Amino acid sequence: MWESARRLVLRPWRSLDVVTRDAVLAAGLLLVAYLPTASGLGMDLAEFSAHRPADVFATLLIVAMCLPLVLRRVAPILCAAPAFLATAIHQSLTYPRTAASLAVPIALYSLGAYQLRHRRVLAVALTAAYAVFALVIAQRGATGPAFSYVTFYAVLTVAFVVGDWMRRQRDTAEALRTASVAAALAAERAVIARELHDVVTHHVTAMVVQADAAAFLIDAKPQKAAESLSTVSGTGRQALTELRALLQVIDPAEDASREPAAGKLEDLIERTRAMGQPIEFVTDGGDVVLALHRVVQEALTNAVKYANGCPTVVRVEHSTSAVTVEVTTTGTATMAGGAASSGRGLTGLRERVAAFGGSFEAGPTADGFRVRASVPATAEVAA
Repeated sequence: MWESARRLVLRPWRSLDVVTRDAVLAAGLLLVAYLPTASGLGMDLAEFSAHRPADVFATLLIVAMCLPLVLRRVAPILCAAPAFLATAIHQSLTYPRTAASLAVPIALYSLGAYQLRHRRVLAVALTAAYAVFALVIAQRGATGPAFSYVTFYAVLTVAFVVGDWMRRQRDTAEALRTASVAAALAAERAVIARELHDVVTHHVTAMVVQADAAAFLIDAKPQKAAESLSTVSGTGRQALTELRALLQVIDPAEDASREPAAGKLEDLIERTRAMGQPIEFVTDGGDVVLALHRVVQEALTNAVKYANGCPTVVRVEHSTSAVTVEVTTTGTATMAGGAASSGRGLTGLRERVAAFGGSFEAGPTADGFRVRASVPATAEVAA
């Protein structure tokens, strides 16, 4: 309940711009300075044996102390300079202590927190101004030990140091946020790059193979050529479907699932068979996650490219702990070397499977090439 009430109060306050919020602070301090119960509050460098009665000029000085706080975040120097000067004049003229003098540590904190340029020069200038102010106060007959001047300076320094510490904390938090956003963007770009590689490589390879076959068959076997061209058309449509799904993921205006429309593994097998690749599909039933679907897709793409027409076995196994796919192609050394050279695809698959907490292996065998991947059975995103 208290948390809800706090949010209800802070939300409209934080919606205001900083000048408006600081104007409230300035007005509040000015109000406190004139409250009878706040008489004697504030901070003075030294005491005087007698005080000058408050008059109109004292009132103007009090306003000059508080009013600059409106600029404490947008223009810290323009806030500090008049506040310091008005406070110094007020004390030098031996007016009674006022709560408006608290504007000095507030302005110093703001200098430390929000002033970004000429900070060292500013620190030296403020120290010199304080020394002059202390000499003036002493000559005006201020009472108290000399050590009090050092103590007062230390208090003012603490206000500046605290503001500087807050500035550093804010800068560190902003740097971490920027790094986090950059890392998230890089990860998203990597995901999109993998998806584009998987979709384009597989479907374009299939279309090239079928188009080449149609070119050879168009005179001798027009029916076969027509079937090849029909496969090219179907593969192109499937590619467009998956690319649209991927573009919906990129476009925040679209309400789309994070996973592209890959279709069923059986559909992938049939499309690859239509390219002339003999495939034996062994499964114990059940769907596979998209990561494993992409493993099979990449392995079959490499088989068509580097061992076209060579026997390929796709095996899917489900157990209580994991789902495993294995694609083995019996071919020549060209298959092994070519598939191994497709580093971007295999690297992307390894990263994709690792994201599910799975394992990935790819390499040549005695008579071909094998790709094997496994993910925990708890993975819930099905292809």
